[in-house]
Amino acid sequence: MIEIKKLNKYYGDHHVLKDIDLSVDKGEVVVIIGPSGSGKSTLCRTVNRLETIDSGEILIEGEPLPEDGKDLAAIRSKIGMVFQSFNLFAHKTILENVTLAPVEVLHKSHAEAKEEAMRLLKRVGVDSQADKYPIQLSGGQQQRVAIARSLAMNPKVMLFDEPTSALDPEMINEVLDVMTELADDGMTMMIVTHEMNFAKQVSDRVVFMDDGRILEINTPEKFFSEPGTDRARDFLESIKN
Repeated sequence: MIEIKKLNKYYGDHHVLKDIDLSVDKGEVVVIIGPSGSGKSTLCRTVNRLETIDSGEILIEGEPLPEDGKDLAAIRSKIGMVFQSFNLFAHKTILENVTLAPVEVLHKSHAEAKEEAMRLLKRVGVDSQADKYPIQLSGGQQQRVAIARSLAMNPKVMLFDEPTSALDPEMINEVLDVMTELADDGMTMMIVTHEMNFAKQVSDRVVFMDDGRILEINTPEKFFSEPGTDRARDFLESIKN
């Protein structure tokens, strides 16, 4: 589904991503972990060109990711993205937030988009909030709306960039539960997170990054019990304390 080859990214003189090679199969859940500043979020954001790249290649279903234009927009519509901040339109109701793209981009009728939006809002447990505005919802509810909004585009891939980092601790599980259900349903997912228990339980593979490089890719069982690099071992020790 996603294939990343020899990917490099710079911010000025700062080499942020260094020769990244990574593939994500259809239906696979890949969780990316590592210390702050290791390039995790930047890598996630390159997959739908929210970040440009300096060299290398990104393929979606075997097709190179276009740099811009209509072709990029078409591929982006199939890649759902959920951010740290919920990025909901403050002046639109929850229902309007979820129906906007299906109507404007997929050219669905308002009635069809509304029916699908209500189904998705019910799926993530916030259908009773449909007529409210984002400011009237908790952070956890807003993030669940953001997930429903992405699902409304019927994506083939979902990207999550630290989706729980802006939430209060008691709200984290309600978002992770929705993501776990998506994984159980076979959604292809690439997730940047600091939630290690979630990574253990939900991921098919764990990717460990540090200083712009992928240092290790392994099953969660193997990675968390027998990390293959000293850096990964140190990282796991540091988050225990």
